[in-house]
Amino acid sequence: MTDNERQRLAWSQLLRTHAMALRAIEGKLKAAGQPPLAWYDLLLELERGGGEMRIGDLAERLVVERYNMTRLLDRVAGEGLVERRPDPTDRRGALAVITEAGRAKRADMWPHYRAAIDSEFSDALTGADAAALTAALRKVKARLAEG
Repeated sequence: MTDNERQRLAWSQLLRTHAMALRAIEGKLKAAGQPPLAWYDLLLELERGGGEMRIGDLAERLVVERYNMTRLLDRVAGEGLVERRPDPTDRRGALAVITEAGRAKRADMWPHYRAAIDSEFSDALTGADAAALTAALRKVKARLAEG
């Protein structure tokens, strides 16, 4: 097998593994009575952003299209976990703001999510495996960031 064939095989394995891991983790969250993983990611990014963030910036951080971000925000806001507020610096813009209920839900989700990551992903790797995988993915990420 050539290096190029190995590299394309790595791409294929990354895609399949990502899809399978997400499916398994989503299943564990659902079995624990928790909302979807996208909710956790949204709430976590809002917390990391100081509790509020422009909706477009949030979509960029979550790597989702803006129209999908709007739908996700609608569902999460419907549960009282986030609010939309006008952006005081831009009349056309809006902010997503995490509520106290949202902070509590993210904290409640984390033990279930952590356990799913461990059982479905981490437990399959040695420390050396994890370090090598992280290093390889950082190389790819740096290349993508170069544009």
